[in-house]
This record gives sequence, structure tokens and C-alpha cells, in this order.
Amino acid sequence: MAGKSGKLKLALILGGLYVLLVLLFSALGAVLWADMQEAERQAFLAILQPRIELSIFIILMTWFVLGLIVNAIYRAYVLAPLALREQALVMVSANPGLRLQETGAPEIRTLAQVVNALAEQRESLQRDVEERILVAKSTLEEEKNRLAALMSELTQSVVVCNLDGRILLYNNRARLQFKALTGESQSAQDGVLIGLGRSIFAVIERNLIMHALENIQQRLARGSRQPSANFVTTSRAGQLIRVQMAPVLGAARDEASAAEGERAIAGYVLMLDNITRNFEMESRRDALLQSLTEGSRASLGNIRAAVENLLDYPDMEVEQRDRFVGIVRDEVGTMGQRLDRTVTEFSDALKARWPLEDMLGEDFIAAARRRIEQKLELPTKTDDVAEGIWIKVDSFSLLQGVTYLASRLKDEYDIRELRFRLAPAGRLVHLDLAWSGAVVGSQTLLAWEIDPMNVAGENSPLTLREVIERHGGEIWFEREKASHRAFIRMLIPSALPQETVESVSLLHAGSRPEYYDFNLFRQTEESRALDDRLLAELTYTVFDTETTGLEPSAGDEIIQIGATRIVNGRLLRGESIDRIIDPRRPLRPEGIPIHGITEEMVAGQPTIDQVLPAFHAFSEDTVLVAHNAAFDMRFLQIKEEATGICFRQPVLDTLLLSAVIHPNQESHKLEAICERLGINVIGRHTALGDAIVTGEVFLKMIPLLAEMGINTLREAREAAERTYYARIKY
Repeated sequence: MAGKSGKLKLALILGGLYVLLVLLFSALGAVLWADMQEAERQAFLAILQPRIELSIFIILMTWFVLGLIVNAIYRAYVLAPLALREQALVMVSANPGLRLQETGAPEIRTLAQVVNALAEQRESLQRDVEERILVAKSTLEEEKNRLAALMSELTQSVVVCNLDGRILLYNNRARLQFKALTGESQSAQDGVLIGLGRSIFAVIERNLIMHALENIQQRLARGSRQPSANFVTTSRAGQLIRVQMAPVLGAARDEASAAEGERAIAGYVLMLDNITRNFEMESRRDALLQSLTEGSRASLGNIRAAVENLLDYPDMEVEQRDRFVGIVRDEVGTMGQRLDRTVTEFSDALKARWPLEDMLGEDFIAAARRRIEQKLELPTKTDDVAEGIWIKVDSFSLLQGVTYLASRLKDEYDIRELRFRLAPAGRLVHLDLAWSGAVVGSQTLLAWEIDPMNVAGENSPLTLREVIERHGGEIWFEREKASHRAFIRMLIPSALPQETVESVSLLHAGSRPEYYDFNLFRQTEESRALDDRLLAELTYTVFDTETTGLEPSAGDEIIQIGATRIVNGRLLRGESIDRIIDPRRPLRPEGIPIHGITEEMVAGQPTIDQVLPAFHAFSEDTVLVAHNAAFDMRFLQIKEEATGICFRQPVLDTLLLSAVIHPNQESHKLEAICERLGINVIGRHTALGDAIVTGEVFLKMIPLLAEMGINTLREAREAAERTYYARIKY
């Protein structure tokens, strides 16, 4: 604001100087006219009258030249320094590689050269300092990477929260499990309720967690060293979740507390297990056992009565004896059928007691091929492997079994090549080892099953039969007469849909997703009102939309929405939404080359009323950020009545903020802002790509706003509302 008022003062001074010169020349003319005699005046008018047009032209040209001189002075000594000041602030706060443009008066250009030289020296010193810091932080970075690797690869779902229930750490398993717990459609699952800074209370009831915390605090007060709490709750999809809670202890308040071992709770760790399947299996087993017991009791009663009659009356008639014998036979048969049903119902559970892991079938086939080719030097191929099949296996023992079979086939039947096939069969999967040539007899395969597995000098304590039983499967030999091929088929369990660990694309640019932010421990919900909080402390959802056109009031619709989050000053690319939407209307041909979305791409996609709830859940409790936000928000507001979803949170617009930071720049387009701030533009004109670029721009703007004294959300909104661009309506 100081710069703007200074510019206005200088403009007024130069304007006043121009008016003063005009008045001075006018006064000089008036004095000369007053000093003339009447005869001189008449002679002057006689000379001037035929040249009146030329005189007026000379006067106007004089005034024009004076205006040009004043304007040149204004541009050289007012606008140029102000523009240099804006560039210098960007160079200092956001883009160290930027250099000042050498424009304006010679003195200003010399100043720009000196500043650029100082910037070169500063950048050189910064590089030197950064290199030293990098060396000093190498050990810390290594520990950080170990933690990231540990948390990312754990098979246990782990979530760490602060006392306000805000998530500050989670691993990939937790993300996938939360996705399954939502029980929502695929369109909504992009807005899964886990993420840094999100509330755990959206998934687990607040009162349960508070009660568990109270129990832990009581145990800490009694001197317990490792207190924990356990409880079971249900997700909104009706699934059972077993939760184990452990406290995260903060630093001692003072030396006395440290000596006594008193430490306050700073947060808590949650370890979650989905026990729905186990509970259902146990309930089903109990019901079946009860049915078996009740049914068997009745059958045994009938058998007992029939046997007692046979024993008590040995001389009864043959017809009557046969009738009692028939009762015994029928009841024994019924009991046998009942027992068979029980065994069949729980054969999977009885056979698969060994812990099994979920594994992508393609990955297992690839591992088997590598092992066989390395150990046996036997060529392998993939014949027909269905994509996206997940299997439940003990991968090490099953890999040993497959390699053992390949070894026996090569040694005893001299096969030249082994082919793998993988196909679904209901809740099971067919794993085939196929070859061309000799046929394996049933007795031979049976002998292989019970022989110790020995492959290339490596002995296994298991037999092939034990491996198959461990998986609750079967194995047999078949022959394809048409293709003259033979194959050994193994029947193994598939992973159930709710247990499938989906292959999500969370990694960007080869980096590990950022699932943790321990600085969130320092934030509390009640610290201060949202408007009065510092911009650097807030959580943001940066979003963008692609539309069928530029007129939301005329029926144009959203065809893509992309969003990412900023938490604690970091852009979290791994926490994002990127959905294509069916607008239920034709796309405008002129827009397709811009956003690259075609009619074929939107056909069959979710509609806006399906996607908006996910986006609303994703952006809840955050500040919305967009470039030219008025445009995007208008599309969302039009859908309020139809969807019942309202976006009431504050909104910041990077276009308006750019006008606040750089009022003397000609363009505030996203590309121009990125060029000024030194940001590489990648993925423009895709919703998520634009959202990521906008997020990077906004992070660069925060220190620039701070230089202007704009630190809080309220100050940023008020400054943006005073700009010219805030008047634009859609």
C-alpha cells in the first residue's frame, strides 16, 4: 500500500509541475500583453491574425511536448523504480534466479546493474551455504527416509494424530484401508477421508477416541510405562474395525517433571484392523455349529429310540424291525450329510489357517519365471495371464513348489519350455504350468507331491502337498488334446475385493508420497479464529475445473475437476482428486484442443452430482484456492440447489493476489505469474495440472504478501477485494 500511495504522490507532483509550466507560460503571455501599448497591441494582432492557426498549433505542440517530457520523466523516475522494486521483492522472496530489467533513466539502469551483481553474489553464497547444509543434514535425511520407507511398506494400517484429531502421519496401507472403509463408489473414492491435516473423527467417532485417551491418561497417572487402549467400532459402510491406541508423549514441562517421568500426551498412534471378515466367519461358524448340534441331537434321539425298541423287542415282526432299521439308516445318512455340509462350508477356513498375503498374480508369475530361468536355465513364457488378479498366497513356499515342479518336469520329461497361465475361477484362481510333449501320470504326480522338495541343491522342509494344503488348494494333471499340450493345474485362493490392495498411482516423479508432517503437533483447533490465522499456518485445497464453455449461466458444465492440498506450507501432490465428468451435453468443438477432453472420454463417467460430494469431503475444513476463482466458484454455486452441496469456506484467488503483489505488471495470467516467480509450467489445461501449478504459485506468493504486511487470511481477502479484477462477475 505504501508503494501505491507513493506512486500516486509522485504522479500528482509531476502533474502539478506540468500544470505549473502551462500556467507559467500563460502568465508570461499575459504580462507581456499587459505591458504593450495600444498601438503595439494592434500591430501584434495585425501580425498574429493571419497566423492565428499556426500560433494555436505552436501553443498546443508546446503543451504536448511538455506533456511528453513529463510522461518520460514519470516513466523513467517513477514507474521504472516501482517496477524494479516489485522485481527485487520477487527476487529476494520467491525467485532468486530472477534479474532486474535494466530500464528507466541511466541512474536507474546503473542501480539495476548493481543490484543484479549483488544478486549474483548472494546466489553464489546461498549455493555455498546450501551445499554445507546439505552435507550437515545427510544423516538426518537418511533417518527421515528410513522412517518414510518403514511407514510406506508396513502391512499394518498406522495413523498418527494430534490431540485435535488432525492426521499428521499415515502409511499407504492406512490410505487403502480407509478407501475400502468408505464404502463409496469409485467416483467418490478419490476423496477418501484420510490426508494430512484431515480429521480422524470423520471415520472414527470422537467419543470413542476421547474415552480411550482418558483411559491412557489414567494409566499414565498410575505409573504405567507403556499404556494403550483397544476398542472396536464400525465404519459408515458397516464394517468392523479393531483399533489399538498408543500415546505419543511430548517433552517434559520442566526439570522437575522430567525427573519424575511426567510427560504430557501430545498425540496418539492408531493401528487399525478390519475384522469384518473374521467376525462374519466366526458368526457363520457358530450358527452352523449350533445347527449341527441341534440337528444331531434330534437325529441321535431318533436313533436311540429305534435301537432301544430293537433291543427291547428282539422278537418283533420283520416288517416293524425293518422300519426301525430304516429310521437308523436315514438318520445316520442325514447326520453324514450335515457333517459334509459343515466340512464344505469351512474347508477354506480350515485349510487356510497359515498366514497368507495379498499379491498381484502378474508379480508372482514374474518372480516364478525369474527363479526358474536362473536356477534351472529353463526358458519360460507367459501364455495367458489375466490382468488385475490378486491372489492370497504364502509367496515363498508357493514359489518353491512351482520351481520344484519345473525341476521335475525338466529332469524326468526333458521339457524345452514352460508356459504360465493364470485365470479366475470364482473365489479361486487357476495357476497352470503348461508344456508341449510327454504326459505326466497321476501316480507320478502323487509321488512328486509327497517327495521332499529339492531344487538345485536347495532343500525345503515342506512337501508339495503341504504347500498346496497350506493354501487350501488342490493340484492335478490335465491334457489339451487339440493343442497337444499338457499342464499341471494348481487351485489357489484369490484375494477378496475388500482385501485387495489396489495399485494406486501415488508416486510422482519417482518420489515417495509425503504421508507425514510432525509439525502439525504444534497446531490446535482452538488456537485462533480462521480469519486471524497466518497464511502460512492454514490448510488449503487448490483446485481447478475444465468446462464445456465460459458461460455457466448459459448451461455450460464442468467436465473435469482436479484438486490437491497444501498442508503446513507443503504441496501434497499425492493427496489429490482428478475426475473426468459426464456433462450430459455435447462438448464445444473449439474447447477440445484446449483441454484435450473428447466426447469418448466423458461418456460413461460419473456426473457432477456424483463427484461433488467427494470434492466437498476432500476440501472440508480448508481454504479454497484457485486462479480466477470467481469463474470456478460460479460453476459450483449453480449446482448448490440441485446437489444440496454448498462450499462455505473462504476462497483465495491467485489472480487477485497477483494484482495485489504486482500492481505495475501488465499481465496476471497464470503463465505470466509463473514466469515472474520462476515456476516451470507442466500439465497446463488439465484440471489437476493447473491446480498443482496454482498451488506452487500460491506458496511463492505467501512471503511476497508478508513483505507487504499481509500476513493473515483476513488481510489477504481484504486486499484482494480492493483490486480491479475483483469486480469481474460470471
